[in-house]
Amino acid sequence: MPDLLDQTRAALEHSGAASSDFDLNKGIALPPGRKLRPAAVLAPIIEGQNGYELILTKRSSALKHHPGQIAFPGGKRDEGDRDLIETALREAREEIGLLDRNVDVLGTFAPHETVTSFNVTPVVALVKDEFEVRPEAGEVSEVFRVPLAHVLTPENYVVEARHWRGQKRMYYTVPYGPYYIWGATARILRAWTDLLPYS
Repeated sequence: MPDLLDQTRAALEHSGAASSDFDLNKGIALPPGRKLRPAAVLAPIIEGQNGYELILTKRSSALKHHPGQIAFPGGKRDEGDRDLIETALREAREEIGLLDRNVDVLGTFAPHETVTSFNVTPVVALVKDEFEVRPEAGEVSEVFRVPLAHVLTPENYVVEARHWRGQKRMYYTVPYGPYYIWGATARILRAWTDLLPYS
């Protein structure tokens, strides 16, 4: 099987089409006149004992947006950020203690629109060395890793549904052990998966 990192590098050259939390719900109208706030997330890949792994977080249940959900390190762009890559790196530094000098940025995928009106640019990076994980108090309740092959395999995805604002909403999930990966994180990962030349 071709190397997942090589596949990802090839996928990043094409970026793909923008995605959204509404992709599987064509009957749900997007809010008129909505204003999307720019944001970015870092998808940090690190080489583990059994292959490449993806570092993810579990958000604090006290947060306003997406409490308790599995997420990439990331957040909204600050005025001082030069670009969205800097946003993703800054957020990863703040949320999990991953320093900029310890990553090689591989590229970005097309943005993803969330139901909370963020336009999120996924930034993919390779972590050079192991590091001391420092979860940000009040924002991150856990930092963990999943095999990259697991979240980049189409057969591991399931479409589920729940009622949201009075309507049935369909969404992707890609569960791993005790971690229920769904929503924007799963949709971004699915878009990444669909771009792989050998998926």
